[in-house]
Amino acid sequence: MTTMLHVYVDNIIFTASDAAFLENIILRLGSAFAIKDLGPLNLFLGIQVVRTRAGLSLSQRHYISSLLECDKMQQCKPLVTPMSTSTKLHKNDSPHFHDPSLYRHIVGALQYFTLTRPDLSFVVNKVCKYMHNPSVNQWAVVKRILRYLQYTKDMCLFIPKFDTKFFQAFTDADWAGSLDDKKSTGGYAIFMGSALVSWSSKKQCTVARPSTESEYKALADEPPS
Repeated sequence: MTTMLHVYVDNIIFTASDAAFLENIILRLGSAFAIKDLGPLNLFLGIQVVRTRAGLSLSQRHYISSLLECDKMQQCKPLVTPMSTSTKLHKNDSPHFHDPSLYRHIVGALQYFTLTRPDLSFVVNKVCKYMHNPSVNQWAVVKRILRYLQYTKDMCLFIPKFDTKFFQAFTDADWAGSLDDKKSTGGYAIFMGSALVSWSSKKQCTVARPSTESEYKALADEPPS
């Protein structure tokens, strides 16, 4: 039998492979603490959860809509990609953006979206590098991400019921992709069966001389199974 407890401040999720055992845990905790059972999980920290017979769907649609409204972009023209392949960001690519605090606020929210949106990991990693002193070009990329979110706000992460315990891991890296320090950006995606369960995109800590070295570093950055 498998039981898991997830706690964030006063928000708690219980999961168990045995329904009777799960109910007993809730009753025992209720006898010791003042808790309120909200029933089957449907919302946790802004992430909407929809259950079907096939699995779980995780969505942040409402959070995305509120961010677009906050930045007055709820009526913006949607785009089908989060970043142009020709975009090359670096520290001095354009004049400084006039409102760094706004940049940090929006990019901070975008980081949270990557919890359910692996398609945002790469581009959000790029704009995060310039939080302290953003430029006009970097802000333009942030605005493009918001327009992409307008197009994909109904997109969700689907986690099917596990029919296997077979893991597959995929890694990749560019080589000297950063124009500022020539460091590479590596990424990985880990699947359990057909379910994507872990992913990341981040700049490597050291400079790789051959491209093969950056590939090995990306592989080494995978979390332990």
